Amino acid sequence: MSVVDFEPVNRQSTAEMIADRLREAIMRGNLAPGEQLGEADLAAQFKVSRGPVREAMQRLVSEGLLHSIRHRGIFVIELTLDDVIDIYRARTALEGGALELILDGRRPLAYEALGPSVEEMRACAERGDVVGVSDADQAFHEALVESAASPRLVRAARTLLIETRMCLGALQITYPDLSEQVREHLDLREAIIAATPSRARALLIDHMDDAVQRLRHQIGATPSAT
Repeated sequence: MSVVDFEPVNRQSTAEMIADRLREAIMRGNLAPGEQLGEADLAAQFKVSRGPVREAMQRLVSEGLLHSIRHRGIFVIELTLDDVIDIYRARTALEGGALELILDGRRPLAYEALGPSVEEMRACAERGDVVGVSDADQAFHEALVESAASPRLVRAARTLLIETRMCLGALQITYPDLSEQVREHLDLREAIIAATPSRARALLIDHMDDAVQRLRHQIGATPSAT
């Protein structure tokens, strides 16, 4: 076995790993909206010094997943209806851009890439696995963006999809029948391979608009005037 001179794990890479863990916990709701995060507690849980934890938390503040309140601390964001509308407006623009690239010669590749998430969503819906449906829903949209073969779109989508995952818990309970959610994604996948470009675009826009309307009803508020 050859000897490789690996550099020691440094503070920067430790901060990145902690940030990844915190993102995952926020995305899955293990860290609840509005929950306060403490440097000392997290450092003890991760068995590291407070420096990497502080750096990781600041990264998530800059990404918009945490927010800092002076003299109080750092908290997980709480999404208002205005936030939800803005997230889905941004997703419509971003995923719409990805769809345009897919429609321009990448339809078969995208159709294949979307298959596993659709099948997983169907299987989870059949056994009533709400969390599994949410995970597959997110995987579908990640695969959609990745199928456009644009590294910049993928990077732009990353934080947005985490915020979306925070919405999906509330969205799930608006579907009395989870198979309805599966059908929306199945229809979009079939349109990507077989329908006219205008039909595929319309289905994506309708899918985003439907989510906003469901969440508007669930949150039970109206957006503030701008």
